[in-house]
Amino acid sequence: MTGRTRTRFAPARALVQALAYLVPSLLVFAVFVFYPLARNVQLSLYDTTPFGGLSRFAGAGNYAELLRSGEFLGSLRVTVLFAVYTVPAGLVLGLPLALLANRRMRGIAAFRTAYSFTIAVSIAAAALIWEWMFDPNVGILNYLLSLVHGPRIGWLTDPHWALPAVAATTVWQSLGFDVVVLLAALQGVPDELVEAARIDGSGQWAVFRHVVVPAISPALFFVGVVATLGVLQSFGQIHILTQGGPVGATNAIVYSIYRNAFFNFRFGLAAAQAMVLFVLVLAFTTLQFGVFERWVSYG
Repeated sequence: MTGRTRTRFAPARALVQALAYLVPSLLVFAVFVFYPLARNVQLSLYDTTPFGGLSRFAGAGNYAELLRSGEFLGSLRVTVLFAVYTVPAGLVLGLPLALLANRRMRGIAAFRTAYSFTIAVSIAAAALIWEWMFDPNVGILNYLLSLVHGPRIGWLTDPHWALPAVAATTVWQSLGFDVVVLLAALQGVPDELVEAARIDGSGQWAVFRHVVVPAISPALFFVGVVATLGVLQSFGQIHILTQGGPVGATNAIVYSIYRNAFFNFRFGLAAAQAMVLFVLVLAFTTLQFGVFERWVSYG
């Protein structure tokens, strides 16, 4: 083979070599992502037997039933509200704690550990801790309310308070991750930029707004996206704390899928709900990348 021929086929050989490196990853994705997704799409188009076998082709029947179902529309509303309650709260609480943990002072390592320790707490453990705190009789929250002569609140039994209570548990459990990511971003802000802004006469708030926030905006964006994806798939805390109640106040889509599949044995309907959840996650992610990423500075 001449040198000119080898040069002509070099891109093709490079492509083959690259694909060879990608084959293991593609196989993993095919087995654990692409095949389950295709199987779920198929399942959503059928009525099923109680054991999950395909029974009768329903076409878009399961999707039409969902759109007519008040319970499903309620779970959709609960899911969106849950995301609205948790994602901004995680950012609003995580950033000040990260700023405090970034201060240079003696013993700051202990504070950093305290702020971020929830990253090691499982969602089941967090739910059990907060279940005790929410207890209407012996819980610390109602005890604190009694000290100021406030009324006792059924945090997990009152439809008005149940979803905020589950959201508070979720925010607390994920706060450690938010603090760790934001703290790492803050420690990467060049000191030269901060000092230059101060020399130019900028105050502390101006430095934070015009120097620090743009520098850590990729981390803020990352935390927001990850938190949204996690919240839309939340199950453990809902199952432990409220089991979707009271009267559907915390019946998010994931929990509704679980109920339809493993209690009602309507696997086709549950698969259709899962596809709607997939579209919802895709829509939220697209919105974040299309709208909020324009304020992210990667420079």
